[in-house]
Amino acid sequence: MAVTMQEVSEALAELGKLRFGEMRVEDAMHDIVRSTHAIFDVDGAGLMLADTDHQLRNVAVSDERFGDLEDLQVEHGEGPCIAAFTDKELVGAEDLTTDTRWPLFSQAAVGRGVRAVLASPLPYNQDAVGVVAVLSEDRHPWSPEGELALLAFTALLIASMMQGQQQSELAAQLQGALDSRAVIEQAKGVLIGQQGLSPRQAYEKLRDTARAGRRKLVEVCAEVVRDAARP
Repeated sequence: MAVTMQEVSEALAELGKLRFGEMRVEDAMHDIVRSTHAIFDVDGAGLMLADTDHQLRNVAVSDERFGDLEDLQVEHGEGPCIAAFTDKELVGAEDLTTDTRWPLFSQAAVGRGVRAVLASPLPYNQDAVGVVAVLSEDRHPWSPEGELALLAFTALLIASMMQGQQQSELAAQLQGALDSRAVIEQAKGVLIGQQGLSPRQAYEKLRDTARAGRRKLVEVCAEVVRDAARP
């Protein structure tokens, strides 16, 4: 079912109270997830925030399969939510059975009942700190209206976070994610300059190094930056 502009307007009006501090940020996130689930006529909606090691973690979900999405994307290092977060772009997959962008993730996701995903990065202070996403257990062509609706909910989520950030532990989590991302970006820049890698190749090399040594990604990146600064 296509999402109409009237439905988007009604949902935004219903959730408008979030922008005026009438709800705690944590409650606001769960309310947004529930409303997103309903308006999109999909099988699940969720919010994922980055932790200090640059991994996306669920903080509010309407369907337990989002736990599978988190696990599978962390395990395989690929997927629509990771792509939306890394590239800071809206990412849609209408049929994971035929999508070739994330072969390992797609096969595993379909096996757990997830066939289509639409993910939008969550910007904060000129960076991405998470992803808002919806999923479907059937093939689901995402319409321009649906994409606009997801972006609208993303914007509203940002507004609710900013409104209540002084009263919530979420502010510390967001700042931690931003600080770690800054170190990761610096380390990527070092590898790009030293080895001529692309940004994605640099990130993958840092991630693989961290995994091989069973270390945190941010620790590996900080070491790369320190080594590059030595005379």
